[in-house]
Amino acid sequence: MKKTFILLGLVLVLGGLTAWYLYRGDSKTTLAGADRQFAVPNADVIHKIFLADREGARVTLERRDGYWLYNGKWKARPTAIKNLLDIIRNVEMKYKPAHAAIDNMVNSIIAEGIKVELYDSRNRIIKTYYVGGANADETGTYMILDGAKQPYVTYLPGWTGNIRQRYSLTGDDWRDRSVFAYNPDRIQSVSVEYPKQQNKSFVLTRNGKTFNVAPYYRLTDPINKPYKERSAETYLTGFESLGAENFLNEYTHRDSITRLVPFVVVKVTDTDGEATEARFFPVFNDELYQDPTTGEYSDSPLVERYHVDMSTGDFVLVQDRVFKKIFWAYDFFFEQ
Repeated sequence: MKKTFILLGLVLVLGGLTAWYLYRGDSKTTLAGADRQFAVPNADVIHKIFLADREGARVTLERRDGYWLYNGKWKARPTAIKNLLDIIRNVEMKYKPAHAAIDNMVNSIIAEGIKVELYDSRNRIIKTYYVGGANADETGTYMILDGAKQPYVTYLPGWTGNIRQRYSLTGDDWRDRSVFAYNPDRIQSVSVEYPKQQNKSFVLTRNGKTFNVAPYYRLTDPINKPYKERSAETYLTGFESLGAENFLNEYTHRDSITRLVPFVVVKVTDTDGEATEARFFPVFNDELYQDPTTGEYSDSPLVERYHVDMSTGDFVLVQDRVFKKIFWAYDFFFEQ
């Protein structure tokens, strides 16, 4: 019995020493140490994210009331922020690499690493680390904490792929692509001008709890039919979330396109008097169109996309299926 107690005591002592060794204060040299703790589980404490790469690209993302600001000028794209915070919150170590692989991993991080700095609401640094390339099968990404000597292969649980891509967006890829994003109750007026169909053009104006719909052009005769109940409210809900497919600010043919007569010009003014105007230029389908009656072929009349010249200075590409709900005509607001 005495021998049994002695053996049990030795096991407990050895177990304690092992645990102390793995979790001891010099955590930068241990598998269980702080040098593998990349995640910030409570991302709500993060108020600024700074990213920098070896090519000189610099990205600053700052939390605002209900959105993130990109480089102090533009609203950031919500999806891009969500994807980035998902990584920051949940990234885990996949495995500790073999000693022979460490030099290559460190060289990869030095050559193509992205520096990541996370700050709190008082602009105090929370965590700094570097994101390198991917392992051979693209299932893990090299990372190393600032000041650490040991790099790790990391991953996002439940997702397969190189997580580096969520840090490496550049330029307009970070920007919110909203063309119109209005609370319908905050819209004061909308003008819709069809230069080649002037009788379809109109101006919708809020008057307290009611609306007035009038012709855009003075020479257009007003419609003297009963107003269609709640048609204005229905129309304004279409402006809640309308986004572009891509930014085309460097598009070669931008100037020649914007000199053309637009299909439609839409201007939205909010209750604070701030306005956004968008001029739509159709992009016709390249496929040939066969007339069902004559059987003759011609250029397709179908429009799937528009180039849009915005009052913000941006030039974007949008889809017709997304925006057609705001291309109403003047007579749509009245009983037929």
